[in-house]
Amino acid sequence: MSTALANPADMIARGAPRVIHNEQELEAYTNALFQLTALESPSRSEVEAIELLTLLVERYEEEHYAIPAADPASVVRFLIEQQNLTQRDLIPQFGSESAVSMFLKGQRNLTIEQVRKLCTRFNLPADVFIQKGNSGQRDLRAND
Repeated sequence: MSTALANPADMIARGAPRVIHNEQELEAYTNALFQLTALESPSRSEVEAIELLTLLVERYEEEHYAIPAADPASVVRFLIEQQNLTQRDLIPQFGSESAVSMFLKGQRNLTIEQVRKLCTRFNLPADVFIQKGNSGQRDLRAND
């Protein structure tokens, strides 16, 4: 074991970074992180501190400020709006304008082929277009 880790409890007692438990600690760690990332040429230990503080801040924020995953139809609506598209523009990915419309209304799920084509068109990973079910597992059902 490294001598630096010989007594981790002592390190923490002396002020080493630790898990963030509240908003005040989050603010302090975030401020420290901003100061470190503003350095023009951070040292090796400063880079390691940036990495550690980033992990601690991300962990706290994921637990306390989780962003819910968007459903695939909302994602596609967002992409249509952001790229000034119409439903007709997605016919190559869906096969027909009515298939696009039915999907956006929640009347149809995406097929595997449609997911593949959407990924290619928008240069996004497949999980963006696959709905998570109640169990937390991704749900990709074929249309009936």
